[in-house]
Amino acid sequence: MSYYAKPIARLIDELSKLPGIGPKTAQRLTYHILKLSRERVKKLAEALLDVKDSIIYCSVCGNFTEKDPCDICENPYREKGVIMVVEEPKDVVAIEKTREYRGLYHVLHGALSPLEGIGPDDIRIKELLGRVGQGVKEVILATNSDVEGEATALYIAKLLKPMGVKVTRIAHGIPMGGDLDYADEVTLSKALEGRREIG
Repeated sequence: MSYYAKPIARLIDELSKLPGIGPKTAQRLTYHILKLSRERVKKLAEALLDVKDSIIYCSVCGNFTEKDPCDICENPYREKGVIMVVEEPKDVVAIEKTREYRGLYHVLHGALSPLEGIGPDDIRIKELLGRVGQGVKEVILATNSDVEGEATALYIAKLLKPMGVKVTRIAHGIPMGGDLDYADEVTLSKALEGRREIG
């Protein structure tokens, strides 16, 4: 016996398939949607369809975009000789929000993970190597600091070394406002490795 009417159960089921949305959150979202006006629900549905129909991958960097190439790749004021490698499009947004980076990006759409069957051919490494021959002076590896991200960064660095391009890795360590006693050993180790001179 189902506790929900079929349309409610279907919506809960579909929402719970989204990352980070468990059955309870899916239920809460469903009941919230039921309280919305038909017009608001229609706008939500249209926004979902619009993003699916109009967003494509940039043929240069692999980021999500409405036009190809994307605004970042097409921007004449960006530093063309520097490419930052990130795992996902959301990472581009995080870096852009800092307003500190002026180079280009390369989105891998994943990280190496042998346990999940994700190898070099499953992410955009070949495309990166193709871009490096076009006047690139530095590649900044900004993959996540988890096991997969570190393995991906090391693998890419090994491929780029013979190409004569400078390869750097973003620093990892203690976040601003973080207490040392809350940091794990890997974070502290990375913070020590990335230390710099002051004064």
